[in-house]
Amino acid sequence: MKKFKSVVLLLLLVGVHAFATAKALKNDPVFVLVHGAWHGGWCWSDVKRDLTQKGYEVFTPTLTGLGERKHLDNGKVNLDTHIDDIVHLIEMEDLHDVYLVGHSYAGAVIAGVADRIPERLSKLIFLDAMIVENGQSPISLQPDSVQRLQLKNIKRKENFEPFDVALFGVTDTTIAASVKKRLTPQPFNTFVQPLKLKHQYGNGLPLVYIACTNPQLPIMKEMSDKVQADKNLDWQHIAFHTGHDAMITAPNELTDIFVGLID
Repeated sequence: MKKFKSVVLLLLLVGVHAFATAKALKNDPVFVLVHGAWHGGWCWSDVKRDLTQKGYEVFTPTLTGLGERKHLDNGKVNLDTHIDDIVHLIEMEDLHDVYLVGHSYAGAVIAGVADRIPERLSKLIFLDAMIVENGQSPISLQPDSVQRLQLKNIKRKENFEPFDVALFGVTDTTIAASVKKRLTPQPFNTFVQPLKLKHQYGNGLPLVYIACTNPQLPIMKEMSDKVQADKNLDWQHIAFHTGHDAMITAPNELTDIFVGLID
């Protein structure tokens, strides 16, 4: 009888160990949401709350020199700094199976992150984002009219002032006022430093582009058309009937889209 009990106990211990091992090998999806120019992690608050309530782990870092980290802008903050911000977050939090979302300017950031730590990521999600390729900079992709408006900043190497929130599709006057007071100037070198990639764009990861179409910004229409015409990479394209700041204008619907992208 004692021998039988010992065998049963051994089998139970083996089963528990196997279960624990399988659980350790299988990581739950994690969302890392990277804000665009002039914004901060604050802009994801509604989406973060919705995803958390659905049981997902969510990180909404603020990039160096912006938002509550605006005091860290020392004139040397550049695109590489922002890529480092996200790489170091993922490494220090020991995150795996990351669904990495980049909004607007942060398309350049997440492309740089994927180039360095693809093994930590499950999918790249470009939310109405810039498609900045190797050797390009965010400012180099802007239309000539926009670059002319920014000419003073470029000549003087001054930080870029925020655009009018109406361009982001935020039409509610109360929400617009709240957004406007929290926008901060974009560190100069984050826009003008070229992105440096060592691998093919996306580094082999699944790519998703969410195009915000109401209204659709001209530069983002160019990005959206570009990915739909791309014959080299397999993009999933989603049209979303809301403004550029979708995380503010339609957070619940955006959350549903993100959850639907989990494999």
